[in-house]
Amino acid sequence: MNPRKAMGCLVLLPATLCAPLCAAAIQAGVAKVDITPPPGLPMYGYFDRIEKHQLSTGTLDPLYARVVVLQAGDRRMAIVTLDLGRTFNEPWLGRMRAAALQGSRIDLLIVSASHTHSGPNILDEYPPGGPPAWENAAFDKILQAIQRAAQNLQPARLGTAYGNAFVGYNRRRVNPDGSVTMMWLNPEKVANGPVDTTVGVLRIDREDGSPIAVLVNYACHPVVFGSDNLQYSADFIGPMTGTVEGAFGGKPLCLFLQGAAGDIKPYYGSTALNKGAAERNDWTGRELGTEAARLAKGVETEASAACSLDFSDDVMAFNWRWDPRKLRDGLLRAKGPLIFQDHVGVLGEGAMPAKLSLRVTTVLVNRQIAFVTMPGEPFVEFQVGWRNRCPARSCFFLGYSNGYYDYFPTILAASQGGYGAGDSDTYVEVGAGERMLDHALVRVHEMMGELGQVPIATPWVPPAR
Repeated sequence: MNPRKAMGCLVLLPATLCAPLCAAAIQAGVAKVDITPPPGLPMYGYFDRIEKHQLSTGTLDPLYARVVVLQAGDRRMAIVTLDLGRTFNEPWLGRMRAAALQGSRIDLLIVSASHTHSGPNILDEYPPGGPPAWENAAFDKILQAIQRAAQNLQPARLGTAYGNAFVGYNRRRVNPDGSVTMMWLNPEKVANGPVDTTVGVLRIDREDGSPIAVLVNYACHPVVFGSDNLQYSADFIGPMTGTVEGAFGGKPLCLFLQGAAGDIKPYYGSTALNKGAAERNDWTGRELGTEAARLAKGVETEASAACSLDFSDDVMAFNWRWDPRKLRDGLLRAKGPLIFQDHVGVLGEGAMPAKLSLRVTTVLVNRQIAFVTMPGEPFVEFQVGWRNRCPARSCFFLGYSNGYYDYFPTILAASQGGYGAGDSDTYVEVGAGERMLDHALVRVHEMMGELGQVPIATPWVPPAR
């Protein structure tokens, strides 16, 4: 097994590996824009806050969209990270893809959310009157940021590194009798269930070795601030990005790539404001950011003769896990169409789709750096499985990307039950995560030229007698 991939097991390994990867032939550009909405909007993520009709009262720290554009040859892709609870709905994403292609020649667009629960609420479908004005304003700002990043492309070099940070735990406890107990709080830092402490870093340098961007991949819910917080915040992502950028004198842009955090919560999750939530949030962000900065500083980017950008942007069809009409009727009666936040679009009053269409994006840079996206909240085992099974040298897993269809538990977790595994927040068929992961792995093998388009003729040799 590749020594770096040995880190993908579900134990805590204090190992680091740095790999020089990319040549100056690749181009990179970055941009950042403030997308913080005005106060007075419903907030994302906590049902009790929504049920009490509590609206945002202001801003603790700004919410940003950060953009990195990469180009190899005539192919160009953009990764947009959002300090939001989820990505915008499919019509919004579709318009953004079309506009980015037309205005900036972006062939592939990945939009990924951090999943902060201190952002504004976002719905798949809105009542008459359409989405709030801030979403349209955010569209224009993000599109302009993509254009700026594309206009500022310059020769770049890439390198990766891996280490470990210890800031979260698995909130599902499987008891000896097979039942599941949810551990919503864990300030004592008790080890529980599978967790992936791996911090993945992708550093992008100019030709002279100065950093343009540092991408940090990690799996953990940004929920240090609890439901009593009514101010917008990126949660621990804010101090994390600040720590990384500060370690380089503010020169590079730090982007957070949320991983498979469906069942992973920070040790100090849901801390009340009067119990030191701000301090706990800073600690969590600094812990992760300090490790990411250490890794990024150790990366040595070097030129390489072969630069390439391969990708596959596929839409896969899945069945509903439950009878969709019964699910809709029961949920809407219980919580109301505007309270049950994420499901209004697929479970609303309109026609119910027979299938659910989920976008799975696979990227291979220089035949060495692989990305996969899933449009929801995958359980952490999928991230570990991606790194263990992917043939690429460096692997990054992005959850909460290019759409949002709630939780993707493993088949085993779905059979055990518990929140995110057996309730109404898992409405895509069981096995969807496994299918998406297998699909992406096939795509990477194809991009690496390991799966041909025609069968290989293998001569039959009779056994010796």
